[in-house]
Amino acid sequence: MDGFNGGAVVTARREASTLPAIAGGAPVRESFLVYGRPQIEQAEIDEVVETMRSGWIGAGPRTVRFAEAFGRYTGASHALAVSSCTAALHLALVAVGIGPGDEVITTSMTFCATVNVILHCGATPVLVDCDPRTMNIDLEQVRARITSRTRAVIVVHFAGRACAMGPLLELAAAHGLRVIEDCAHAIETLYEGRHAGTLGDVGAFSFYATKNLCTGEGGMVLTADADIAERVRCFAMSGMSRDAWKRYGSQGFRHYAVEAPGFKYNMTDLQAAFGIHQLARVERNWERRRELWHVYDGALRGLPCFTPPPAEPNTRHALHMYNLLLDLDRLRVSRDDILDAMTAENVGVGVHYLPVHQQPYYRETFGYRDEQFPHASWIAARTLSLPLATSMSDDDQVSVVAAISRVLEYYAR
Repeated sequence: MDGFNGGAVVTARREASTLPAIAGGAPVRESFLVYGRPQIEQAEIDEVVETMRSGWIGAGPRTVRFAEAFGRYTGASHALAVSSCTAALHLALVAVGIGPGDEVITTSMTFCATVNVILHCGATPVLVDCDPRTMNIDLEQVRARITSRTRAVIVVHFAGRACAMGPLLELAAAHGLRVIEDCAHAIETLYEGRHAGTLGDVGAFSFYATKNLCTGEGGMVLTADADIAERVRCFAMSGMSRDAWKRYGSQGFRHYAVEAPGFKYNMTDLQAAFGIHQLARVERNWERRRELWHVYDGALRGLPCFTPPPAEPNTRHALHMYNLLLDLDRLRVSRDDILDAMTAENVGVGVHYLPVHQQPYYRETFGYRDEQFPHASWIAARTLSLPLATSMSDDDQVSVVAAISRVLEYYAR
């Protein structure tokens, strides 16, 4: 790692045995380290300013430029920039014809948006458990839950780890199911040389502020199917005809035609101005996160926790989230107590996730119980995400290691 002092991590571990801040000591850091703080460089700032000066801040030429660049990066036939990954997932389901009476299988170990969009289509979500090692969807449970009403499967490349797409696509083809890839964590993820999001029928990406490529808010739809792409394009722009955004361009006003009852899901040029330059650095940033990841792997050995397993053969992990699983058998407090202690040390951490089946709406509406999802429930009580943003300095990571070491050693049994 450029300029990284590995000895500083060893020293941080050695000095971490003093009293945690939550118990009255001084915190490891003087200032709070925000979890997932985006890295914003001068190129983005200049592009946003130029966009504002151009007077074209809505969906326009920069949005097209960003989508085309993302399509080239991923090798996708069609790439359409939208307002969020939630919008991308919703558009994907609408475009492949999901509606009332249909069932869509997905994992409980995900953000609620993955499941919310199924309900927005009037369809029924069918939740299955995750694999305890990868945290990705359990293929055998998918197989067991397919019925005559099943129309699609939404897979989530959790934390940037590729799902086993080969076997899943074979299963989907055998039953005539659509496959939607939730790639919110998976911008750089590869499966057997192909980018996540280009393997199923539709891929949906997130450019939220904490993502590896951020536009503040924003998303992308990828597909190889020209008809799906055209339906997504239409529905994302209020159901208006193709290139409706050009109606205020230099060629003069053009009448638009509303072809479907669509949504307002388009990206703006202000967002795309961010994305253009974030995308240009995406591989360099992945290398930096790999350095941070390897340091965590080495520095956290021996603590009462489990670090993420390596990526599967013939895949590339996007390294979006570094998820620890706390060894509660070796700790005398809960995960949430550890979370509070890290906050007291001025280190921001995340919880990814409280699974969908534990969320009140879904638990009460569908009667889900923890015993139906033993792996997701076990993970949910133990998971803790450490900062992994490329905006972090080496000193920032030293302080994170010092904080988690101090807290876990203090609360060890």
